[in-house]
Amino acid sequence: MNTFLLDKLARALPACLIAAAALLAASPAFAAADDDFLAARDAFRSGDSRRIDYYAGRLKGYVLEPYVAYWQLRVRLEEASPADVRRFLAAYGDTPVARTLLGDWLRFLGRTGQWQLFDVDYALYSGEDLDITCYGIQSRARSQPEAITEARSLWFISRDLPDNCTTLFSALMQEQKLSQEDIWARVRLSLEAGQVAMAQRAAIYLTPGQQPDARALTLIFTNPGGYLDRQQFDLRTRGGREATMFAVYRLAKSSAQQAAAHWTRIEKQFSAEERGYVWGLLAQSAAMRHDPEALAWFGRARDLSDAQLGWKVRAALRARNWPEVLASIDAMSSRERELSSWRYWKARALKAAGREAEAVALLKPVAREYSFYGQLALEELGDRIGTPPTTFKPSPEDIQVMNANPTVRRALEFYRLNLRVEATREWVWLVRNLDDRQLLTAAELARRYELYDRAINTADKTADLHDFSLRYPAPFRDVLRVRSSQMNLDEAWVYGLIRQESRFITDARSRVGAGGLMQLMPATAKWVAGKMGLRAIGDVTSIDTNVSLGTYYLRHVLDSLDGQPVLASAAYNAGPGRARAWRPDGAPIEGAIYAETIPFTETRDYVKKVMSNASYYGHAFTQQLQSLKQRLSVITARQRAAEPGLGDTP
Repeated sequence: MNTFLLDKLARALPACLIAAAALLAASPAFAAADDDFLAARDAFRSGDSRRIDYYAGRLKGYVLEPYVAYWQLRVRLEEASPADVRRFLAAYGDTPVARTLLGDWLRFLGRTGQWQLFDVDYALYSGEDLDITCYGIQSRARSQPEAITEARSLWFISRDLPDNCTTLFSALMQEQKLSQEDIWARVRLSLEAGQVAMAQRAAIYLTPGQQPDARALTLIFTNPGGYLDRQQFDLRTRGGREATMFAVYRLAKSSAQQAAAHWTRIEKQFSAEERGYVWGLLAQSAAMRHDPEALAWFGRARDLSDAQLGWKVRAALRARNWPEVLASIDAMSSRERELSSWRYWKARALKAAGREAEAVALLKPVAREYSFYGQLALEELGDRIGTPPTTFKPSPEDIQVMNANPTVRRALEFYRLNLRVEATREWVWLVRNLDDRQLLTAAELARRYELYDRAINTADKTADLHDFSLRYPAPFRDVLRVRSSQMNLDEAWVYGLIRQESRFITDARSRVGAGGLMQLMPATAKWVAGKMGLRAIGDVTSIDTNVSLGTYYLRHVLDSLDGQPVLASAAYNAGPGRARAWRPDGAPIEGAIYAETIPFTETRDYVKKVMSNASYYGHAFTQQLQSLKQRLSVITARQRAAEPGLGDTP
């Protein structure tokens, strides 16, 4: 019996529809449809077209019939006619699976050179698949040779591209649309990303005798220090110099100081451009390790990228060098400067320079954003953090209409079948074109079905109408309030962390094995259970177990890091040892600067969101205006001696 569907419908729909749902859920035919659909899915995965056809006949009218029809057509796509494909698109056009089929079809047409058919159906395509993009350029170039230049921008993407894009690059080379400097630019991008094979593929287009030695690049990737120690490099060719520079900044990933020492000994043998390039990479590596020499090294660099300028700003923040913060942000591209983070820090630099009016002009629009920097900007203007009023609540009729939406029905069916990836894809398809009222209606519907991750993500998309009870739901309070109190933890902070960890998906599993509301790693759960004197853990994703173990560990981490939530948040994501290592060596720094200068992008974003979430939950729970700056506090210098209980193993 489909009790999931029945329970959720009871909260979402009128009584007359509940009764109908009950009859449907109890129906043997309904359960048989589940089995048939999953069997058809297995048949597709094994390429068994006859079995798919069999189950397709049994699933006529089923809510997920578009997927069965897709599987039928997809296994025979190479024998399908254009009419077959267009009938499918006409029947199921407003579904994500239709977009998938169109992409499959276009790749097949491009691969087989059926360009007239490709052009007709490419007009229907609106995705960003690079494979299809390159086929599109190939097709246009048949009648418009100048279209080949559209592939130039793809050349500067620092990752491997589909094989058919390589065809375009070869054409660009033949028509001299890519210079030797363009080729070196891709080689450098590849090496900076540690993609040696990709760099070697780009290097085949270089003038013979100038390519970097493939064996040297492979050696450098694994042992840059050894390569530099032997000093057996040939600096007479561009390839030899680029390989040596690669060794220097590859070594900087483990020791910027050692890399700089090597570079200082040999840099005079390189051009001014090459010296500036390497110093920029060394400075970025140093800044990411909070090396006090980073700013001086940035001073020796040239033509810094936005990413490097970002780390120059962070190094300047650590050094409390507000003039350098301002100058570095002003040197960024216009697009980069518009990010909330840099607008906020520029305003702070302007205030430090006594340019109050300019600072306020920058802060006001940032303060209207519901984000980490929006909260900081609001406080910088003298206000405290609350939540906006709820100006729209969907009516029962709104809920019924949304619940009847075919995309919603497919998403809910996938959730019921525990096929979360497919369900989420349908939900994303649903919300892509909704207005604020529809978004809040969909979010409320998701909340009623206890799909809290969808409620959060959907409510987060509104532009003018907001409902923060949907953006920041607080389920499971009967458990979380008790455990937070027992561990003497700020309940708002615990909720802020869980919102970021799992979006309240109780059985969430990460790609690395973390599970449950608080995303506990198996080793952490085992370690905590031992500390708590538990002989058996049971299901680590059960709410009671997960929250008990998670809050105990969070309390331990908090105690180990001077009771600082911002440090404990960083530790929860990246490990206590790293959180401690990121503390300043000298004078204390603002918690906001600590968060901004976390080297790991994932952890930096995580900490900002956890702390921002906590402010909104704090207001929801207490109805008192909040201060993010107080939550972030001031981070004091790290202790040189080893601190007990701070290993990263848990």
